[in-house]
Amino acid sequence: MKPFRIRVPASTANIGPGFDSLGLALALYLTVDVSPSSKWRVEQHSPHLSADANAEDNYILQIARETAGQFHKELPACKLVVSSEVPLARGLGSSASAIVAGIELADQLCSLSLTPEQKLELGNDIEGHPDNIAPALYGGLIITTAAAGRVDWIRMPGLDTDVVMSIPRQDLKTEASRKALPDMFSRERAAAASSVSNVLVAALLSGDYRLAGKMMESDLFHEPYRAHLIPHYNDIKLYAAEQGAYGTVISGAGPAMISFLPKGKGKACADQLKTELPDYQIERLSVDRTGLHVTQSSTSKERTSE
Repeated sequence: MKPFRIRVPASTANIGPGFDSLGLALALYLTVDVSPSSKWRVEQHSPHLSADANAEDNYILQIARETAGQFHKELPACKLVVSSEVPLARGLGSSASAIVAGIELADQLCSLSLTPEQKLELGNDIEGHPDNIAPALYGGLIITTAAAGRVDWIRMPGLDTDVVMSIPRQDLKTEASRKALPDMFSRERAAAASSVSNVLVAALLSGDYRLAGKMMESDLFHEPYRAHLIPHYNDIKLYAAEQGAYGTVISGAGPAMISFLPKGKGKACADQLKTELPDYQIERLSVDRTGLHVTQSSTSKERTSE
């Protein structure tokens, strides 16, 4: 085995009414450097990960073993050096990034030759929904649907906006955020919520970001039920709007929030948010358009899931 590196982007999901179906890859990365070893060793280098890593407890390795087992393979021992820019339990797809990394680790070590579609279906089976898995794999803005044991997806045109992320220090577990949602919608509520989502997609396709932002903030599927869980929910929307944001919504299950702004206005928005919310991590981000990225150091060849 020759050393290689796996890199997976963070992602934001839902983007308002695209509940469990719309996801966007962001340029914050989980990287895993893999090299031969006589026994399993894991090192973690990130403020978001424990430095005292036990190989057997590592989630990426657990996913890799689970994936290899489905194909009746056993992973050879390796050393993993894990670095992450992705905050945990903040609504930035940290679990999806780890799942994609684990599937790719098994694919590389066991020569499974998995197709991107197989990786997506494996990731969806583990995560339970594909909205973060798909952009982590493919990059960009992705719409997905999972039904009847298969996942279908389509890449949207490039999102021509600035992106600013507001990340609080405290986490919010997805399970707790899910519990805030109603178990059922009336037919009228479901129809209204779906129509908002449809107009959002149409607005994004046509490049009408003003209308897209309006639809993002008109979500009826999850934001009204989760808003009370998000620190400074209304303040962040207000500050971003003052800087010309098209829309500001909860990132995934929260508690981070993401703002979409006209090109060139992201810096001013980030600066104001840093002033108003000094305890927050404010990130002006770009969209990742590559997704899963593997570099084999011996040949400098690069593979992606595109």
